[in-house]
Formats: sequence, structure tokens, C-alpha cells
Amino acid sequence: MNSSAQDFVTVAVLGRARGNRGEITAASLTSKPERFDDLKSVRLSGGDAEFDNQPFTVERIWIHAGAPIFKFEGIDSISDAEKLRGADVRVPKAERVALEPGEFFHSDLVGCEVRERVSGRVVGQVTGWEEFGGPALLEVDGGRLLIPFVKAICTDIRPEQRLILVDLPEGLETVNEVSPSHNIS
Repeated sequence: MNSSAQDFVTVAVLGRARGNRGEITAASLTSKPERFDDLKSVRLSGGDAEFDNQPFTVERIWIHAGAPIFKFEGIDSISDAEKLRGADVRVPKAERVALEPGEFFHSDLVGCEVRERVSGRVVGQVTGWEEFGGPALLEVDGGRLLIPFVKAICTDIRPEQRLILVDLPEGLETVNEVSPSHNIS
């Protein structure tokens, strides 16, 4: 695989070894669990340097307690599996699952400019996501601002133009400002 890292997306992050045959738990980064049904080959990024950015053949994936468990070809012991701990499970962008209208891949929105719809004022750039059980939050400028990712606020989403137009509720930017730290002696 000679493709660049930008041609791949992360679908899970590997956790701890499970069992004694090289299985390893994972945290899914997809809202579509069927994404793992036919996964045959992945690239791992991170984890032990020996395996960084290497292709792996998937022997089997099953779901246990809502989380995927991976078994990779050639990873046959607890110590082999532990070397993969923390690695990103990546697939080519071309193999992403199809989305419904109005759905977006988080990775396609990171890097988008956020602009107020009415004034055109640049609010910042999407740098990540936060999820706490309610609507996802767009992390803008490294967390300087968290914007609920809901249609009433994010009114026009154009990943192909790297742009998100928003109608920010009054006070949202003030609420998100970081308070000065207080020294307590």
C-alpha cells in the first residue's frame, strides 16, 4: 500500500488484549456498526513502531457488549495483541460506508471554515469533535469554541467547499470563552 495517510480514515482505536489467542478490543468511531461486517484488510497506525502504518488482514470481527473485537492474521498471543494497543484501525476513504442525506463523516468536516451565515464573519476552523451523549459538538480552533452540531445552528454544511455556515445563538461564544485560572494557595 503506497497510498498516503490522507487517503485513509480511522474507523476504530484498538484497546486491550482479550483472551489468549491474540484478540483485541476496540472502540468504534463509526455510528454504523455494519461497517465491520465485511472488513477484510486494514492499515494500523500508531501502537508499537514495528506495526505502524502496516497493512493487516482481518481474520474475524465480532461485537461483544457493543464493542468490536478484532482478530488479525499473525497476531496469535496476548503479547502480540498488546503491541497493537492504541493503534488506529484505518481503511481507505473509498471504502467508507454510504451515508444517508444530511449525514457527514466527522473527518470530512475537520478543517472546514466556520462562518456566520448572515454576517459572513469567520468564526474559526473545525479542529475536532466532542461527544457527551447529546448532540455532537464541533470543536473550533482547538476547543476555543464548542458549537452544537444541530441543523438549527449549523444551517449549511458544505464539506466539498470546506465550509460550514452557522446561526450562533446569542451568548454562545461568551459561554465558551475560557475563564482565567485561579491560583489557590
